[in-house]
Amino acid sequence: MDNNIEGEEVEFRKHAKYFIRFLHTLPGRLASHDSTRVTIAFFAVSGLDVLDSLHMLTDTFQQDICNWIYKLQVVPKPGERGYGGIQGSSTFDVIGTPDSCGLQLYRWGHLAITYTGIAVLVALGDDLSRLNRRAIIEGVAAVQRDDGSFSATIEGSEQDMRFVYCAAAICAMLNDWGRVDRKKMADYILKSIRYDYGISQHYEMESHGGTTFCAIAALELSGQLHLLSADTRDKIIRWLVFRQQDGFQGRPNKPVDTCYSFWIAATLKILHAFELTSFQDNRDYVLSTQDPTVGGFSKWPQAYTDPFHSYFGLCGLSFLNEPGLQEVMPSLNISMRAYRRLQELQRNWALLEEGLAAGNGEVTVHIE
Repeated sequence: MDNNIEGEEVEFRKHAKYFIRFLHTLPGRLASHDSTRVTIAFFAVSGLDVLDSLHMLTDTFQQDICNWIYKLQVVPKPGERGYGGIQGSSTFDVIGTPDSCGLQLYRWGHLAITYTGIAVLVALGDDLSRLNRRAIIEGVAAVQRDDGSFSATIEGSEQDMRFVYCAAAICAMLNDWGRVDRKKMADYILKSIRYDYGISQHYEMESHGGTTFCAIAALELSGQLHLLSADTRDKIIRWLVFRQQDGFQGRPNKPVDTCYSFWIAATLKILHAFELTSFQDNRDYVLSTQDPTVGGFSKWPQAYTDPFHSYFGLCGLSFLNEPGLQEVMPSLNISMRAYRRLQELQRNWALLEEGLAAGNGEVTVHIE
């Protein structure tokens, strides 16, 4: 591993301002993403966190973001199906809309939105006290399918490795697996390992860097990484290492792309093999996609920047120990600072549950 990486400088302040703009307004070209605004907020807030720049948001604005996330929380009424979680935007909360129009029938929790919504709250220092954790975990269990995979919502959604990861991340963050069948989930993952030892989005599909991350991270978060044999683990590492050209590609014979400096690198970090890659080549590619004028990163040099590639580009640089960037926790895809706070919350929940079980009626918790 080369610790003396040189080259272009990271435009820290310009990237921070770039993310802040996306928290205030979306450009017209992102109008189609209105129903998934929480994920855009995740990239922007988490990007600022990795940049160590959350202080650039006022306390009031940070609280407004938290309040907005909580407004999007969906909690089923007693006797209703388990559709709890967080929805992506206020699309189905039009003020004054009568129940007869049917919008409420589509107001469900969404696994990817629930995961990113909780991550935003943790990054902003919220104590998660307004989350209905039981409804969320029941909502996760409700969308697990017979083959062990998960769909994004309770109806009308694909089921594949992306949502396996989101389910595992939600349960790991809330430290509760409820009725989720972890063994079935692991079986689904193991059956999705392809002939070349990449992991596919669903059975019999092509190996892909993003879904390989989803699978390996889900195994780690569920305490099942040991189910990979030593031989299989080595072959997965080989497939991952071969994805580096200068930056990383997501599949063989595809161009490199900034976001895979997270997906591939994070997977290798989980498997303790990231040192097998070229840090200098990786850094050079990521910074070749940086917009030095207005901030942000793109997937390819000279392409449009976006919050997705901007955040993952910074994560990729963080894995390279770039000075000035916060450390990223690979499997949960949040900063280590946020992860440590989450661990403190989980300890307090455990103390609270122990106190209630003991029946003493008084429990003291502490948040640093």
